[in-house]
Amino acid sequence: MLYFLYEWLAETNIPGIGMFQYISFRSGAAIILSLFITTAFGKKMIRILQRKQIGEEVRDLGLEGQIQKKGTPTMGGLIILFAIIVPTLLFARLDNIYILLMLITTAFLGLIGFVDDYIKVFLKNKKGLAGKFKILGQVCLGIFVAATLFMSDDVMVKEHVKGASGSDLREIVVDPQTGQQKLEYVTHDVKSTKTTIPFVKQNEFDYAWLVAFAGDAASWLRWVVYALAIILIITAVSNASNLTDGLDGLATGTSAISGATLGVLAYVSGNVIYADYLNIMYIPHVGELTVFVAAFIGATVGFLWYNSYPAQVFMGDTGSLALGGILAVFSVIIRKEILIPLLCGIFLIENLSVIIQVTWFKYTKRKYGEGRRVFLMSPIHHHFQKKGIHEAKIVARFWIVGIILAVLTIVTLKMR
Repeated sequence: MLYFLYEWLAETNIPGIGMFQYISFRSGAAIILSLFITTAFGKKMIRILQRKQIGEEVRDLGLEGQIQKKGTPTMGGLIILFAIIVPTLLFARLDNIYILLMLITTAFLGLIGFVDDYIKVFLKNKKGLAGKFKILGQVCLGIFVAATLFMSDDVMVKEHVKGASGSDLREIVVDPQTGQQKLEYVTHDVKSTKTTIPFVKQNEFDYAWLVAFAGDAASWLRWVVYALAIILIITAVSNASNLTDGLDGLATGTSAISGATLGVLAYVSGNVIYADYLNIMYIPHVGELTVFVAAFIGATVGFLWYNSYPAQVFMGDTGSLALGGILAVFSVIIRKEILIPLLCGIFLIENLSVIIQVTWFKYTKRKYGEGRRVFLMSPIHHHFQKKGIHEAKIVARFWIVGIILAVLTIVTLKMR
């Protein structure tokens, strides 16, 4: 919004107005504003939630300190959503298709989570929104994202032009500033289903390879496969984030770490110089997402002011579903979704612990007549609680693991 104002005032020579053209400046402004919103308005929001008695209903699972959390204000995810959307609207370019996709994702998944929390809190239905409706919403979002990436003319990837020998073509260009000649790759914009895959030489994987056997039909079947992959990623990561939100600050801090990493990946992917140096896919205009992710980081870190142990407010499904979905869609846009199992390893472990626990329990009950457990309790963070480890220490250790995974994710850019 303010960027349009900058374009209008660009010719006025107002001191400092030119700063708005830089992504780094607008990202800094976005993170500062989002931090201010969450910290300054967070306390007021908590008071409103307390006054309206919008508190968490807690089941007694025999966990230390669990009953004391009863009545803690929930639906605090509204603070996070507000702190993401407002700075993005102010400082990002709203004519950028990727920014619009992220805003729609944030609002849509936030709405699904809000409906779930509303049913739990106001209608006193502990089950909340039926799981099938949550998944339906996530599937619809996945289809929308895939359709946008397929149909929008603004979504392109730059690829090297191949010569007759199969090697990348280069041309001599003259630097307009220095007048020096240099060799550069010849590139063209293409619609692509390629993504980044670690540990291989070319560092790229094309979903079209999965349907190469289909002949002429492969040209459209690749987009079907791509859409299915997007749906799977959004559903898995969004629900995994929801499962992770079981300890004070766990999902919030983990999401902030993953978001910061994706921000780095978006910036280098959208910068032709860094992308060429790292030999990774260059995606025009995707660098603008750095402004969005800056607001995301500010919102989650600011929310930790009140959500860290002992939590004064919980984000509820309003926040947890949205955070996971944001990370998923963001990774798809910057073509780094295959890195999600590594980057969001905490989410993956939490999700797998539930799947393993439920599957093993049902299998042993059917075979032996009684259900048996692999973990003392799932998700796995409750397993560690049952072992007597304090909640704050579990969260801190999970954050440390998250940071290690984030570093490994960035390192994969050069490991091939």
